[in-house]
Amino acid sequence: MSEVLETIQLLNQSSAIALAGEREENLKTLAQQTGAALVLRGQELLISGTETQVRRAASVVRSLKPYWKEGTSITRAEIQTAFHALDTQREDELQDLHQDILARTRRGEIIRAKTFKQRQYIKAVLTHDLTFCVGPAGTGKTFLAVVLAAQALLANQYERLILTRPAVEAGEKLGFLPGDLQQKINPYLRPLYDALYEMIDAEKVPNLMERGVIEVAPLAYMRGRTLSNAFVIVDAAQNTTPAQMKMVLTRLGMRSRMVVTGDLTQTDLPSYQQSGLAIAHNILRTIDGIAFCELTTKDVVRNPLVQRIVAAYEHHENQHG
Repeated sequence: MSEVLETIQLLNQSSAIALAGEREENLKTLAQQTGAALVLRGQELLISGTETQVRRAASVVRSLKPYWKEGTSITRAEIQTAFHALDTQREDELQDLHQDILARTRRGEIIRAKTFKQRQYIKAVLTHDLTFCVGPAGTGKTFLAVVLAAQALLANQYERLILTRPAVEAGEKLGFLPGDLQQKINPYLRPLYDALYEMIDAEKVPNLMERGVIEVAPLAYMRGRTLSNAFVIVDAAQNTTPAQMKMVLTRLGMRSRMVVTGDLTQTDLPSYQQSGLAIAHNILRTIDGIAFCELTTKDVVRNPLVQRIVAAYEHHENQHG
């Protein structure tokens, strides 16, 4: 079978860098997925292989143009989504994904769903009072929820933003950590602060917290309260007990929205203790008005290495039951 060569002219050096990825990781992914050879020479991308291989690789590169033409770095998840769109005739939906900007960070960086499942998750949160989202590390479960919550707060849709997670040790004991109770608890709440600071100036957060507009607290602090006119995020919910999960779900008051996120493969509870998230997943699946979203390794948007780590652990656990 004769070899075909196609050249795609990129716009500038930043476009070439964005498309290629760090250490040309994106070009390697495209080559692995298509069997074509991809070589970057300055601002020209040379694609060679069989006609089918070249056509497939070129189609995906062109579908990713909204990213690389702006010099925006492209993740492995976005490449996988482009392949999925090509294989399922969802190219129009892929263009909508590119154009649908969710928000901008304080630094002006665009935040958008990077995969179809992330987009479904965002839509679920916007249309349901209670949304559960489970998935592995790096899929954007917490980050996207905090972005939506911060946006709603800044638009005065809710009076309060409440971020909470169980303070369960991942191999270390609270008592051995230095400081008072708040200082001991803060490391557990760090992921919530990190996402929050992307949307709200870090200097403004303490004032909002003093006024009770933003509350970042361990799950135990929710007991006995009614959370009205609030956007509530329950993070790391795989570490809740069934009683804790029932407690927090029944705190939901009028004009409130709640998002519950977790990774059922990373439970830090004792082996004899069932996860409240797993139990809720089973009990509430058929209840009207509750959305359930499941993200997978294909939705990992961190360093490509994270996707491979998660997949390796999944393979190991499947082999060893």
